[in-house]
Amino acid sequence: TLKELLPALINWGNKLDHILRLLISHILDSAEHCPPLSGVEGSVESHLRVLGEQERWNLDILLRILADLLPHVHQKAIETCPFSSVSESNGPIFSSSVLELYAGGHVEWPAFEWMHVDCFSGLIQLSCLLPQKEDSLRNRTTKFLLAVSERFGESYSTHIMMPVFLVAVGDAADFTFFPPNIHSRIRGLKPRTAVAERLAVLGILPLLLAGVLGSPGKREQLADYLRKLLVEGAMKENQSITHNNDIVNAVRFLCTFEEHHSLIFDILWEMVVSSNIELKIGAANILKVIVTYVDAKVASTHVLPALITLGSDQNLKVKNASIDAFGAVAQHFKNDMIVDKIRVQMDAFLEDGSHETTMTVVRSLVVALPHTTERFRDYILDFHIFQLTSMPAFATDGMSRRQRANVFCEAICAVDATDITANSIRDFLLPSIQNLLRDPDTLDPAHKEALEIILKERSGGTFDALSKVMGAHIGIPSSMTSIFGEGGLLGKKESTAPTSPVGSPRAGASSGHGLAPEDTRFMRIMRVTDMLRGKAKSQEETHQNQ
Repeated sequence: TLKELLPALINWGNKLDHILRLLISHILDSAEHCPPLSGVEGSVESHLRVLGEQERWNLDILLRILADLLPHVHQKAIETCPFSSVSESNGPIFSSSVLELYAGGHVEWPAFEWMHVDCFSGLIQLSCLLPQKEDSLRNRTTKFLLAVSERFGESYSTHIMMPVFLVAVGDAADFTFFPPNIHSRIRGLKPRTAVAERLAVLGILPLLLAGVLGSPGKREQLADYLRKLLVEGAMKENQSITHNNDIVNAVRFLCTFEEHHSLIFDILWEMVVSSNIELKIGAANILKVIVTYVDAKVASTHVLPALITLGSDQNLKVKNASIDAFGAVAQHFKNDMIVDKIRVQMDAFLEDGSHETTMTVVRSLVVALPHTTERFRDYILDFHIFQLTSMPAFATDGMSRRQRANVFCEAICAVDATDITANSIRDFLLPSIQNLLRDPDTLDPAHKEALEIILKERSGGTFDALSKVMGAHIGIPSSMTSIFGEGGLLGKKESTAPTSPVGSPRAGASSGHGLAPEDTRFMRIMRVTDMLRGKAKSQEETHQNQ
């Protein structure tokens, strides 16, 4: 259809203009008819759309059609050029001299104007409707823009494309090569409200970086613009965390194109070795999100050295930002050399001994638990959960103690959702739970309930014996009755398989064979996840009511 029917239809009907108008209209309608991300009127999320599978597929096809029509648009612009010098020239068709003639505004050139007046405007509107996760559609749009730069030439890209997208993100632009009659339409793309400004950073800035400045001939301009965003921007006062995160996301999207990696790492090293704290934190935040798009070699030679440098910084905020990034690296790579470097660095962080650093280390490693190697998982369970829960709390105030308990509860729930050995269950998981239950007043009720469920399921038939060993100080008899009794959460009568001691293969097999056959590990994960999700939802509702 795209390669044969569409070109035949254009040649037969000679209605390219009509097809182009309908195409842009359908692209916008397909997105606008989807429900908003949020029902809160006036919020950024109320402008973004939740795309269904069918709508996403429709948009992808429409953007592919647009790309396939590009040669026809280009050819028609050449054929309808009102300047005789174009046909006589042997150089680029849309050279600076031709654009200067066009800017005079003495003649009309609608076939040429359609691209930067109607098409770019439509794509800009679309980009402001797409949430962050729609990278595939953003990627399709970027490739179209790169194809426009390649086909229309460097002069068009510099003097026409760049000003349109610079205005759309709220920056100043040079209108020298635009005829006066379309100045107002291009200036109308500038965001006028705070919501529009954020939508521009979320949706249009990634296209400017990857689709316009990302063309092969603009490496220097891209480097200058990135330094303006990341270096000069970080030094500005009163920059919100939200704005900084949106900038990081735009750079993340740029990293989906491998040809820009070396440039980005050059700028990141400038930030890492800077004396400015905000620049270092910004570098760590970017390193955290771009590890998904690099291979093990790049991670070893660029990402880890930068993070190790940041991790040795004396500023606690810089150090903690690097810890989060180390967790992201551990999540994405199972390479032994990378994992060993992360272990050494995490141990060094724990030697710091501060409550905040310890909590940051545990949180960052929890993220990696489902994706890392069995050896690293056992290391996390032993050295970062069991040993730390066995130690007295560093903090004496109630809030810090509760934070510590809840962080370890979340870590244990994450471990429970993975395949761990019988020995690890017996030696580390169950004792860690016991350590936390010894101080029940510090536990969130939902977390406490989740721990008790895990303890019952992982201990198999030895639960009663365990509760006696643990002693009355953890309140097992009273607290468990409400959960495991007749009317409790797990009090439903089920046919159970024969039980075994904690250390036996049957009890320790992490698929939960000590329970009813249908009570699979997946069901256990979902039950704990739903419990924690309900806790998060109640906290969010409380925050909104306040």
